[in-house]
Amino acid sequence: MGIPISQMWTVSRYVLTQRLRGRKRYPLVLMLEPLFRCNLACAGCGKIQHPVDVLRRELTPEQCFQAVEECGAPIVSIPGGEPLLHSRIDEIVRGLVRRKKYVYLCTNGLLLEKHLHKFKPSKYLSFSVHIDGVGEEHDAAVCRKGVYDIAVAAIKTAIDRGFRVTTNSTFFRDADPEQARKLFDELTELGVEGMMISPGYEYEKAPQQDNFLPREETVHLFRRIFSRTKTAWRFNQSPLFLEFLKGRWDLDCTPWGNPTYNLFGWQKPCYLVDEGYAKTYQELMDSVQWENYGQASGNPKCANCMVHSGYEATAVQETFTTWAGFWKTASLVLFGSPSTQPLSDEPLMQLQVNSSAKSGKACASSCSTEAPAELVELSSRAS
Repeated sequence: MGIPISQMWTVSRYVLTQRLRGRKRYPLVLMLEPLFRCNLACAGCGKIQHPVDVLRRELTPEQCFQAVEECGAPIVSIPGGEPLLHSRIDEIVRGLVRRKKYVYLCTNGLLLEKHLHKFKPSKYLSFSVHIDGVGEEHDAAVCRKGVYDIAVAAIKTAIDRGFRVTTNSTFFRDADPEQARKLFDELTELGVEGMMISPGYEYEKAPQQDNFLPREETVHLFRRIFSRTKTAWRFNQSPLFLEFLKGRWDLDCTPWGNPTYNLFGWQKPCYLVDEGYAKTYQELMDSVQWENYGQASGNPKCANCMVHSGYEATAVQETFTTWAGFWKTASLVLFGSPSTQPLSDEPLMQLQVNSSAKSGKACASSCSTEAPAELVELSSRAS
C-alpha cells in the first residue's frame, strides 16, 4: 500500500474512535474546493462549467480553516479547478499542515514546478498529480498537447526536492487495459508514493457524455486491467476498494464520508452530485435524506457510480470495524491480490478518441498547446 504508516495509524485511530462514540455517519476526507477555475478544459470534467464571475472567486484561508474545523476529518483533499491558481494556496496548505491534517493537493502539474518553492516538504502534504495515461493518451484526456511531459517533469522535480507525490488517474470507456498497465509501470518507475485510480463519474455538465462507463463495464475494465498485476505497483487506496472495482468485494456508498465545501457552501449530498448547499456542516448532515443516495437506493444519479469519493470511506470503515474487512485487507497486503479475469471475452467499446490518441491525432478538434481564452484571462491573475 502506498500510504505512510503514520497516516494509516491516524486514520485507523480516528475511525475506531468514531465507532466507540456510536457515530453512524462521520467524514473521512474533506473535499475542499477553494476555487473552480482551471487552466485546462478536460472533456470528462463537470466541475468548471460556471459563469466567469464565479470562476474569478476564491475561498479565503479563513473560510477553508473554518470548514476544516467544522468537519473534523483527518484528511483534506484540495481539488478544483486547479488549486495552484489560487492566490493564497500556500497559506491554506500551511494552515492545514499546522493543524496536522493530511493534505492532498490535486494538480494537473502545469504550474507545480513554478510554485514548488512556496511549499515545504512534510509528511502531512502530498501533491496528487492528475495523470490519465502515457504521453498522447493523457494529452487526449485533458484536451491539450504537451501536458503529460510537463506533469512528469514536475513529478520528478517534486520528488527530488523531498515532497510526497501521488497520482490520480480516471478511466473512461475508451480506456485500454494494456495502456493502463503501462501507465502503472511508468508511474512506479518515476517513484511516486502511490497511485489513485477511479472510473469517471457521469457529470451532467461534462462536454463529452458518451465516454462514461456503466457499472458492469467498469468491473469488466478493471478486471482486464488487473488480469496481470505487479507487486511493484503501489496504490494510494484501500485494498478493499480495489477489490470492489474488480467486482470481488461488495461495498455500499457512504456519501457523507467525503463531504464537499466550496464557494457555495456545503454541497448536498456529495462531491459528485449537486442538489443544493447547506450553510454549515451540521446542517448538511441533518438536512440530507441519506437513504436516497447510493447504488442501493435506486437513485438513477447513483446507478453507475463506483468512484472512490463515494466508496473509499466505506472500504476504510469496513477495514477497521469488521473482522471480515480486516482479515481480507490483511490477506491482500501480505499476499497480494490474485490476477483477475474479465466477465466475458467481449472487449469494451473503443471510442474514436482512443484510436485517435494512438495515431497521434488525439483531440484533433479540441486539443491545442494553449488553454482556452477565457481560462487564460482568469488564470493569469493568479499565476
